[in-house]
Amino acid sequence: MYQESQLIDLAAKGDHAAFTSLVELHQDRLFASMLQVTGSPDEAEEVVQEAFIRAFVKLDSFQGHSQFFTWIYRIAFNAALSRKRRHRAKVSLDQLREAGGTELVVDQQQADEPLLQRERVEAVRRALQDLSEDHRAILVLREMEGFSYEEIAEIIQISIGTVRSRISRARAQLKLILESSNESLED
Repeated sequence: MYQESQLIDLAAKGDHAAFTSLVELHQDRLFASMLQVTGSPDEAEEVVQEAFIRAFVKLDSFQGHSQFFTWIYRIAFNAALSRKRRHRAKVSLDQLREAGGTELVVDQQQADEPLLQRERVEAVRRALQDLSEDHRAILVLREMEGFSYEEIAEIIQISIGTVRSRISRARAQLKLILESSNESLED
């Protein structure tokens, strides 16, 4: 029985039996490793076959600085990565949608976000116009201008407690107006 280094030398000189012995020596371990990488027995088998073919063609470049298994593993790992990249590039959005059974909404939501944001702002502006003067003024000062409760109390010349209660009532009223306008849009 030959040592692994002897099998490598013989296979590099074109001895197919020696290379077959190398394959038999490492195929199970390499398959188990690639199964972990790919997650698919079929894909792992194809990657291992591809790796051994590449190794046979490039066996003369194996310098023996590492173990043969380390070298063949690196070839297989690179093959698995290449296959994943190729496969990912070929998959269309329609194929992903069909495979997953759902629409790809994240990108669409991101694309629609500026429009939705403008619509929300406009709806709030319309709803603000329906508020009483006191409620509109206090919400504008707090939510749009960013004043603190203390600053609002000083500007309007009311107590902080009154500021809090007015803001609370104004928000509740604004919420009701927005909800009723959404309901009327849905009808």
